[in-house]
This record gives sequence, structure tokens and C-alpha cells, in this order.
Amino acid sequence: MRLKDKVAIVVGAGQSPGSTPAIGNGRATSILFAREGARVFAVNKDLPSVEETVAIIRKEKGSAEACEADVTDEASVKESIAACVKKWGRIDILHYNVGISVEGKDAPVTEVTTEAFDRIVQVNLRGFVYCCKHVLPVMRKQKKGAIQSISSMAAVETYPWVTYKATKSAMIAMTEQLAIQNAEYGIRANVILPGLMDTPMAVDRRAEAWGRPRTEVAAERDAKVPMGHMGTAWDVARAALFLASDEAGYITGVALPVDGGRGCRIG
Repeated sequence: MRLKDKVAIVVGAGQSPGSTPAIGNGRATSILFAREGARVFAVNKDLPSVEETVAIIRKEKGSAEACEADVTDEASVKESIAACVKKWGRIDILHYNVGISVEGKDAPVTEVTTEAFDRIVQVNLRGFVYCCKHVLPVMRKQKKGAIQSISSMAAVETYPWVTYKATKSAMIAMTEQLAIQNAEYGIRANVILPGLMDTPMAVDRRAEAWGRPRTEVAAERDAKVPMGHMGTAWDVARAALFLASDEAGYITGVALPVDGGRGCRIG
């Protein structure tokens, strides 16, 4: 019960469609936070999807509420955060797990369209800014809080498409800024960098976009990891749990790889 009595708002708590029982990062993190005693305010643009997450939590006797919000719309983000405070009176943890790449039509810098670039920036980075903008006053008043987001090892590795890499790199820089500017308020900020993960968004969407069998795409990704296989959303969720807990009370401004050793090949 490492998050007992804490209130966590998980943005991106739904689930991308997929052909396998693999679970996504946002859903796994929501479930694990609830298992560890948190009251989870689960936010997603796709309401039926986030309601499924909440149903899983409640089936396990956990506490959760579903909320529909669009991270590209500041008013929508503000309303969701206000609703969480109205429901439970505080926000101890902000977990931002929203990001797109392939489905946003990302491309190399010489080929990316203005529409694709703007859309991916809005979802991956601007939405995080909106969430922090409206959560920070709550946490500063409390004199305590933990902010965490999901970047990617694409931020530090070779990556073919420009916008995803740029936005995920920016999240690291923003996390460092959040950490130094809010330490005096007792607020910590950290960012997780997943490597190659076996999630519906990472594998199923690529298989669909490329017109290839999922098993083939998954096998190629497994072969690129030193440990011999991709990670799962539960690996990301366990990292998020640690950073959200009081066990990480002296850790802030950290970019934590969860990548099976793949990042050790850099350099």
C-alpha cells in the first residue's frame, strides 16, 4: 500500500485498440496505483476505454473515477483537474501518459507535414504543459506532490521521425525545469523513458500501419533488446509506482530508462 490515501490523476488511462491481451502503459499504471491504495482519477479522450479501466479497478475493490478530457483543449484539461479536486479535495500525483507518433503521421524532417507536426506537438507536449499548468497551483498549496510523465528512449536514441523525438526530448527538459522550479514547494518531477515495449499502441498500431503481421513486428522488436524481449506496460507501471511513492521522496529531475539495457548501447 505504497500510495495509501493518495489521489492520483492519470491522464491517458485508457487503452489503445489491439488484437492481443497486451495492456497499455496508462491502464497498467492506473490499476497498479489503485492496488497500492491510491484513489485514481482516470482521464482519457475515449470515455468508454477509460471506463473499462475504472471497471477493472473497481472489480478489484479499488477506488477510481472516469473522466473524459481532450489534452489538446486547455479548458477540457482544466475542467478535469477541477473535477478531481472537487471529488477528493487534493491531487498528490499527476501521471501524464499521452503520446502519438505513427498514428499522428509523423515522418522524417524532410517529409513531415505541418498538420502532422502540429498535431503531435499538441498531444505529446502541449497537453503535458496544460496539465502541469493547472495541477501545480493545487500541489503548491498542499506543499507536496509528484509529477511524472512518459517520454521515450527515442529521445536519446536514433529515431527515424522528427516530431516524436523532438517532443519526447522536450519532456525531459521540461521535467528538469519543473523539478528545479518547484522543489521549494515540496513537489517532485520525474520522467520515465520506456524502450521497446509490447503494448497495443507500440506493436499493434505499427503492424496495422505497415500492413504486417503483429508476430513479425514483435519478433523484430524483441531482437533489438539486449535482454531478448520487449518490456511490458507493467514494467513501466512499477517504475511509475516507485517514483510516485514516498520511497522516492528525495528523487526529482530524473529521467529513468525502462528499456531492458538497450540504452547501454548508446555511445
